[in-house]
Amino acid sequence: MLTGFGCDAMEVRRGTMSRKEKGMNITNEKKLAKHAAELGKSADAKAFSQLAELVVSASPLVRRLAASAIGKLAGIAPAGPAVEVLHPLLRDEHPQVRQYSAKALGAFGADAKAVLPDLRDLYSNPVERDYVKRSVLAAGKLIRSAVDIAERQAIHCCQRCGVKLEPDEYVRSHKAFQRSFCNYCFDEVFLERRNFETKVQLQKNIRAKDGTWVQSDGERMICDILEAEKIHYRYDERFRILDGYAIRPDFYLPEFDVYIEYWGMDTADYKIGMLKKQQLYQQQGKRLISLYPDDKPRMCKILVEKLGKYR
Repeated sequence: MLTGFGCDAMEVRRGTMSRKEKGMNITNEKKLAKHAAELGKSADAKAFSQLAELVVSASPLVRRLAASAIGKLAGIAPAGPAVEVLHPLLRDEHPQVRQYSAKALGAFGADAKAVLPDLRDLYSNPVERDYVKRSVLAAGKLIRSAVDIAERQAIHCCQRCGVKLEPDEYVRSHKAFQRSFCNYCFDEVFLERRNFETKVQLQKNIRAKDGTWVQSDGERMICDILEAEKIHYRYDERFRILDGYAIRPDFYLPEFDVYIEYWGMDTADYKIGMLKKQQLYQQQGKRLISLYPDDKPRMCKILVEKLGKYR
């Protein structure tokens, strides 16, 4: 039978602690850490609700042991809520919490498919610890393998014409677009994407100080500021899939796991797309910095201040 810690667990929730509690009594921390480990060994789905409280503890030790314990309940606790609880821990300030949450997510296999983009970003972060990257890589392989097995067993249809796909059609289209297309529709989409890429590249006619070609003066200013601050960035590099939609961020900062969008146009269609994109970022819990043409006179100050929240 499970025993809850009730008030003890609630006491150490981040954001609800007094100055004394933020220091956390060592005895209490050890007690909570032991309890988290015991819950992981319980093989009882009811343990999940208590662990979901412990992953927001003020103690990194408690958070990582709670994450590990949730991973041990894979196949017992409900996968959806478990992945939802573990996912934000990939951005935890403590590397061991990131490491243990990645390991735990790997245990949920195909049910953790949604975290693959964040695992890839964490692995490519130039300042991430090597031991975290090893766990992230292993988790990504486990999830990807489980997803591949599940997809081979499923029946897939073309998203455009609805025809049933052959296995090679599905693999080809997902490798290229993360979408399901028959060979005929694949060729149409490929041409559309190629024309779009060509159009985008032709619009990149402004050069930043570091040599990056961008589409607007506002984006040039952002490049120059990031370069001056010695912040590594990726510009207009690739599509990301969020909630079934393909998005193309203006900037991604792997060191901070932050996206920057420069909303530089004022047409009705552009604003509709902007609002939809902002909603997707918010729904997926992504860190987004929005910048606008009106910010240009104070762009450096505004951007540095907004980045300060994540440093």
